[in-house]
Amino acid sequence: MTAVSDTPAPVPDPILSTALAADLDAADFRSEPLRRLWGDEADDALARGMREPILRAIAGDQGTLATLGRLLVLGMRQPADAVAAALPRLGVPGLVALGLARLEGDAVVPVALLRPQSFVDAEGIGEWWIASDLDEVALDGALPADHVLGVGGASRTLAEIIMPIEVDRALDLGTGCGIQALLVARHAGSVVATDISPRALAYAELNAHINGVSNIDFRLGSMFEPVAGEAFDLIVSNPPFVITPRVEGVPEYEYRDGGLVGDALVEQFLRSAPDFLTPGGAAQLLGNWESRGGQAALERRAGLDRLSSWVPADFDLWVVQREELSPLGYAELWIRDGGTTPRDAAFTPLLTAWLDDFEARGVSAVGFGYILVRRPPEASASAPALRRVERLTQPVSNVGGALRAGLAAHDALAGGLPTTLITSADVTEARHLLPGNDDPSIIELRQGGGFARTISVDPALAAFVGACDGELTVMQIAAALADLFEVPFTELWVSLEPRIRQLVIDGLLHAAE
Repeated sequence: MTAVSDTPAPVPDPILSTALAADLDAADFRSEPLRRLWGDEADDALARGMREPILRAIAGDQGTLATLGRLLVLGMRQPADAVAAALPRLGVPGLVALGLARLEGDAVVPVALLRPQSFVDAEGIGEWWIASDLDEVALDGALPADHVLGVGGASRTLAEIIMPIEVDRALDLGTGCGIQALLVARHAGSVVATDISPRALAYAELNAHINGVSNIDFRLGSMFEPVAGEAFDLIVSNPPFVITPRVEGVPEYEYRDGGLVGDALVEQFLRSAPDFLTPGGAAQLLGNWESRGGQAALERRAGLDRLSSWVPADFDLWVVQREELSPLGYAELWIRDGGTTPRDAAFTPLLTAWLDDFEARGVSAVGFGYILVRRPPEASASAPALRRVERLTQPVSNVGGALRAGLAAHDALAGGLPTTLITSADVTEARHLLPGNDDPSIIELRQGGGFARTISVDPALAAFVGACDGELTVMQIAAALADLFEVPFTELWVSLEPRIRQLVIDGLLHAAE
């Protein structure tokens, strides 16, 4: 197993954190000022693990923002007098007391990163300051096993899919650096943030203090143990879902490896979460799941079927698989993520361990995506549950809003179709014709936002959607189409009605206000 960090966890002192926040605010230590300081290209290069372009851009600049950029963004030692000038309220002793740096002679040596992280939610654009452990670039080596990750791609993805809803109580399970708890706290009366790592909790609490957030309760423990007997309106989690062989010699990282065989951690979460949801409460997470049984299993969507079986049939379930990797592709991805490349001697033994592990369970592919589980609201508890499992690979936007709208539409449809429907403003139609033929061979409805779906429809459904402008009722449009296509109304309606319902859930149609 990879060695643990030899650096103590940070100390989440609220008074010192407030002083640090005041200094960062005075220095305008935020994403856009930093990006302007060293340029767009250098900023983008840092995201790819290269800091040299930034260093070249600010070479010779001893100003406050450049000093803090080198110290806190890049994790590089800086002269103590320059740091003292940049942090006049906190001072170097305060930075050391928070556990973010140490003093070596006349130099301040960072032992953590602290980077601005912008976000967008229903209330607009904002930004947090997020502290985390030094990354591979700053360490110039492999990460320790207890490494606390900053805001990465998975964190940003989860933040984008969380439904923008106001709740009384929320839970962030496996909080890590605390970014999801901070975001959810903007729309929740109170948040409980848990983690199995004391180091992660220390960072999360520190970040809450720095950003002036006071409605988060931090608890140590595994999975749902710290909240036994409690219920929440919203549960969010970016759990350590990576499927890693449980054999000697394979590194285990707390931030990504759950310590269970295969996809058992995601299964455990989904089997447990329903017991912790209030009526109408939802759990949202990212995860991996295995398809087992060869190519035939892939064609049957075996992985998605396995996942569906973990959630009670009377609970709403919405799964969106975003990608699927072969065992080889998955193994290579996560071996590289740990800092080992094919040029390293350790790569082949690790690859062998991963492939042997997958072969032992007959794994043919690993899926990744978004999972939403909801206890039905009391008002619609007797209605059929929403069970939606799909594969979507196209670019998406405002997923959280689309999920919220889809659930609301599902609930509303329990009472029947709305009397009048309107086609959403982002919907367009495309018709494909063979040369010389006036009748389209394919008609598609295309959604501009949300899940950006492209849905093939027949002329009757296309005509129905085209007529939904709020002037005519659903039944008036359907009756007119029956006359137009010269088919019995009942026959047409049996064909149209379930597809209209689906378009409402998909967000292409909505009730007239």
